[in-house]
Amino acid sequence: MTGKGRELADTMERRKVDILCVQETRWKGSKARSTGAGFKLFYYGVDSKRNGVGVVLKEEFGRNVLEVKRVSDRVMSLKLETEGVMLNDVSGYAPQVGCELEEKERFWSELDEVIESIPTGERVVIGADFNGHVGEGNTGDEEMMGNFGVKERNLEGQLVVDFAKWIDLAVVNTYFQKREEHRVTYKSGGNRVLLILVLLPLLPIVPCFSVLSAV
Repeated sequence: MTGKGRELADTMERRKVDILCVQETRWKGSKARSTGAGFKLFYYGVDSKRNGVGVVLKEEFGRNVLEVKRVSDRVMSLKLETEGVMLNDVSGYAPQVGCELEEKERFWSELDEVIESIPTGERVVIGADFNGHVGEGNTGDEEMMGNFGVKERNLEGQLVVDFAKWIDLAVVNTYFQKREEHRVTYKSGGNRVLLILVLLPLLPIVPCFSVLSAV
Protein backbone atom coordinates (compact mmCIF):
# COMPACT_ATOMS: atom_id res chain seq x y z
CA MET A 1 0.00 0.00 0.00
CA THR A 2 2.98 2.33 0.34
CA GLY A 3 2.42 5.19 -2.10
CA LYS A 4 -0.64 3.46 -3.54
CA GLY A 5 -3.43 4.86 -1.36
CA ARG A 6 -4.55 7.58 -3.76
CA GLU A 7 -4.18 5.28 -6.76
CA LEU A 8 -6.44 2.72 -5.07
CA ALA A 9 -8.98 5.39 -4.11
CA ASP A 10 -9.09 6.67 -7.70
CA THR A 11 -9.66 3.13 -8.98
CA MET A 12 -12.49 2.58 -6.48
CA GLU A 13 -14.10 5.84 -7.54
CA ARG A 14 -13.80 4.96 -11.23
CA ARG A 15 -15.17 1.43 -10.69
CA LYS A 16 -17.89 2.67 -8.32
CA VAL A 17 -16.68 0.46 -5.48
CA ASP A 18 -17.90 1.62 -2.06
CA ILE A 19 -16.14 -0.82 0.27
CA LEU A 20 -13.02 -2.84 -0.48
CA CYS A 21 -11.01 -5.33 1.56
CA VAL A 22 -7.25 -5.26 0.98
CA GLN A 23 -4.46 -7.63 1.99
CA GLU A 24 -0.67 -7.64 2.19
CA THR A 25 -0.77 -3.90 2.82
CA ARG A 26 2.62 -4.00 4.58
CA TRP A 27 1.66 -1.00 6.69
CA LYS A 28 2.73 -1.18 10.33
CA GLY A 29 0.28 0.15 12.89
CA SER A 30 -3.35 0.11 13.97
CA LYS A 31 -4.96 3.20 12.54
CA ALA A 32 -7.49 4.80 10.21
CA ARG A 33 -6.36 7.33 7.62
CA SER A 34 -7.64 9.14 4.56
CA THR A 35 -6.39 7.84 1.20
CA GLY A 36 -7.73 10.86 -0.70
CA ALA A 37 -10.61 11.10 -3.20
CA GLY A 38 -13.14 10.75 -0.36
CA PHE A 39 -12.04 7.31 0.91
CA LYS A 40 -10.78 6.13 4.29
CA LEU A 41 -8.59 3.14 5.13
CA PHE A 42 -8.82 1.17 8.39
CA TYR A 43 -5.78 -1.09 8.69
CA TYR A 44 -3.63 -3.26 10.93
CA GLY A 45 -0.10 -4.55 10.52
CA VAL A 46 2.89 -5.46 12.68
CA ASP A 47 5.63 -5.62 10.05
CA SER A 48 6.30 -3.23 7.19
CA LYS A 49 7.76 -6.09 5.11
CA ARG A 50 4.97 -8.67 5.24
CA ASN A 51 1.26 -9.30 5.81
CA GLY A 52 -1.16 -6.56 6.88
CA VAL A 53 -4.91 -6.25 6.22
CA GLY A 54 -7.35 -3.40 5.83
CA VAL A 55 -10.76 -2.16 4.73
CA VAL A 56 -11.16 0.88 2.49
CA LEU A 57 -14.53 2.61 2.35
CA LYS A 58 -16.11 5.86 1.30
CA GLU A 59 -15.81 8.44 4.03
CA GLU A 60 -19.61 8.78 4.13
CA PHE A 61 -19.73 5.14 5.27
CA GLY A 62 -16.88 5.81 7.68
CA ARG A 63 -19.24 7.90 9.79
CA ASN A 64 -21.38 4.79 10.27
CA VAL A 65 -18.58 2.53 11.50
CA LEU A 66 -19.55 1.11 14.88
CA GLU A 67 -16.72 -1.29 15.64
CA VAL A 68 -13.30 -2.29 14.33
CA LYS A 69 -11.70 -5.58 15.43
CA ARG A 70 -8.02 -5.88 14.62
CA VAL A 71 -7.37 -9.52 15.46
CA SER A 72 -3.96 -9.96 13.82
CA ASP A 73 -2.01 -8.85 10.76
CA ARG A 74 -3.97 -11.50 8.85
CA VAL A 75 -7.53 -10.93 10.09
CA MET A 76 -9.59 -7.85 10.90
CA SER A 77 -13.26 -6.90 10.72
CA LEU A 78 -15.28 -3.72 10.51
CA LYS A 79 -18.94 -3.31 11.50
CA LEU A 80 -21.06 -0.50 10.12
CA GLU A 81 -24.73 0.35 9.83
CA THR A 82 -26.10 1.22 6.41
CA GLU A 83 -29.77 1.80 5.66
CA GLY A 84 -30.75 0.06 8.88
CA VAL A 85 -28.65 -3.03 8.13
CA MET A 86 -25.69 -4.13 10.25
CA LEU A 87 -22.92 -5.08 7.83
CA ASN A 88 -19.71 -6.83 8.88
CA ASP A 89 -16.78 -6.61 6.46
CA VAL A 90 -14.03 -9.13 7.22
CA SER A 91 -10.61 -8.81 5.61
CA GLY A 92 -8.26 -11.80 5.74
CA TYR A 93 -4.92 -12.89 4.34
CA ALA A 94 -4.29 -16.64 4.51
CA PRO A 95 -0.74 -18.03 4.73
CA GLN A 96 0.77 -19.18 1.45
CA VAL A 97 1.08 -22.84 0.46
CA GLY A 98 4.63 -23.18 1.83
CA CYS A 99 3.91 -21.72 5.28
CA GLU A 100 3.95 -23.79 8.45
CA LEU A 101 0.80 -25.72 9.37
CA GLU A 102 0.66 -23.94 12.73
CA GLU A 103 0.45 -20.56 10.99
CA LYS A 104 -2.35 -21.79 8.71
CA GLU A 105 -4.31 -23.23 11.63
CA ARG A 106 -3.95 -19.95 13.52
CA PHE A 107 -5.38 -18.00 10.58
CA TRP A 108 -8.44 -20.23 10.27
CA SER A 109 -8.95 -20.17 14.04
CA GLU A 110 -8.87 -16.36 14.04
CA LEU A 111 -11.27 -16.18 11.11
CA ASP A 112 -13.65 -18.64 12.79
CA GLU A 113 -13.54 -16.58 15.98
CA VAL A 114 -14.49 -13.40 14.12
CA ILE A 115 -17.37 -15.05 12.25
CA GLU A 116 -18.74 -16.72 15.37
CA SER A 117 -18.74 -13.37 17.20
CA ILE A 118 -21.11 -11.79 14.67
CA PRO A 119 -24.71 -11.83 15.97
CA THR A 120 -27.32 -13.78 14.05
CA GLY A 121 -29.20 -11.56 11.64
CA GLU A 122 -26.29 -9.28 10.76
CA ARG A 123 -24.87 -9.35 7.25
CA VAL A 124 -21.37 -10.65 6.53
CA VAL A 125 -19.05 -9.97 3.60
CA ILE A 126 -15.63 -11.61 3.57
CA GLY A 127 -12.88 -10.18 1.41
CA ALA A 128 -9.72 -12.25 1.75
CA ASP A 129 -6.75 -13.60 -0.13
CA PHE A 130 -7.20 -17.26 0.76
CA ASN A 131 -4.20 -18.51 -1.25
CA GLY A 132 -6.02 -21.65 -2.39
CA HIS A 133 -7.22 -23.04 -5.73
CA VAL A 134 -10.93 -23.90 -5.52
CA GLY A 135 -10.65 -25.48 -8.98
CA GLU A 136 -12.95 -26.05 -11.92
CA GLY A 137 -16.24 -27.88 -11.50
CA ASN A 138 -18.49 -28.08 -8.46
CA THR A 139 -19.54 -31.73 -8.12
CA GLY A 140 -20.74 -32.21 -4.55
CA ASP A 141 -20.38 -28.50 -3.80
CA GLU A 142 -23.16 -27.08 -5.96
CA GLU A 143 -24.65 -25.10 -3.07
CA MET A 144 -21.65 -22.82 -2.60
CA MET A 145 -19.81 -22.60 -5.92
CA GLY A 146 -20.26 -22.70 -9.68
CA ASN A 147 -18.41 -24.49 -12.49
CA PHE A 148 -16.17 -21.68 -13.66
CA GLY A 149 -13.08 -21.75 -11.48
CA VAL A 150 -9.60 -22.48 -12.82
CA LYS A 151 -7.02 -25.24 -12.24
CA GLU A 152 -7.42 -28.21 -9.92
CA ARG A 153 -8.45 -27.78 -6.31
CA ASN A 154 -5.65 -27.98 -3.78
CA LEU A 155 -5.73 -28.46 0.00
CA GLU A 156 -5.96 -24.73 0.65
CA GLY A 157 -8.80 -24.45 -1.87
CA GLN A 158 -10.65 -27.26 -0.12
CA LEU A 159 -10.39 -25.30 3.13
CA VAL A 160 -12.02 -22.34 1.37
CA VAL A 161 -14.88 -24.51 0.10
CA ASP A 162 -15.36 -26.18 3.48
CA PHE A 163 -15.43 -22.80 5.19
CA ALA A 164 -17.98 -21.45 2.70
CA LYS A 165 -20.13 -24.52 3.31
CA TRP A 166 -19.89 -24.16 7.09
CA ILE A 167 -20.91 -20.49 7.18
CA ASP A 168 -23.32 -20.63 4.22
CA LEU A 169 -21.32 -18.43 1.84
CA ALA A 170 -20.97 -18.66 -1.92
CA VAL A 171 -17.81 -18.48 -4.05
CA VAL A 172 -19.55 -16.03 -6.34
CA ASN A 173 -17.13 -15.54 -9.23
CA THR A 174 -17.22 -19.25 -10.02
CA TYR A 175 -20.86 -18.85 -11.08
CA PHE A 176 -20.05 -16.57 -14.01
CA GLN A 177 -18.61 -17.76 -17.31
CA LYS A 178 -16.10 -15.21 -18.58
CA ARG A 179 -13.16 -15.07 -20.92
CA GLU A 180 -9.94 -16.13 -19.21
CA GLU A 181 -8.46 -12.63 -19.30
CA HIS A 182 -11.47 -11.51 -17.21
CA ARG A 183 -11.19 -14.38 -14.73
CA VAL A 184 -7.45 -14.71 -14.27
CA THR A 185 -5.88 -11.71 -12.56
CA TYR A 186 -2.25 -12.85 -12.51
CA LYS A 187 -0.06 -15.15 -14.62
CA SER A 188 3.50 -16.32 -14.04
CA GLY A 189 4.81 -19.15 -16.16
CA GLY A 190 2.16 -21.86 -15.97
CA ASN A 191 0.56 -20.45 -12.83
CA ARG A 192 -2.74 -18.59 -12.97
CA VAL A 193 -4.56 -16.68 -10.23
CA LEU A 194 -8.35 -16.43 -10.16
CA LEU A 195 -10.14 -13.59 -8.41
CA ILE A 196 -12.93 -14.93 -6.17
CA LEU A 197 -15.73 -13.00 -4.50
CA VAL A 198 -17.48 -14.59 -1.51
CA LEU A 199 -20.76 -13.12 -0.26
CA LEU A 200 -23.61 -14.31 1.91
CA PRO A 201 -26.29 -15.55 -0.50
CA LEU A 202 -28.97 -13.79 1.58
CA LEU A 203 -27.73 -10.31 0.76
CA PRO A 204 -30.58 -8.44 -0.94
CA ILE A 205 -28.19 -7.13 -3.59
CA VAL A 206 -24.74 -8.03 -4.83
CA PRO A 207 -22.92 -4.70 -4.42
CA CYS A 208 -19.28 -4.04 -5.26
CA PHE A 209 -18.47 -4.18 -1.56
CA SER A 210 -15.40 -6.33 -1.09
CA VAL A 211 -13.00 -8.52 -2.97
CA LEU A 212 -11.83 -11.93 -1.92
CA SER A 213 -9.05 -13.81 -3.72
CA ALA A 214 -8.78 -17.58 -3.74
CA VAL A 215 -5.74 -18.19 -5.90
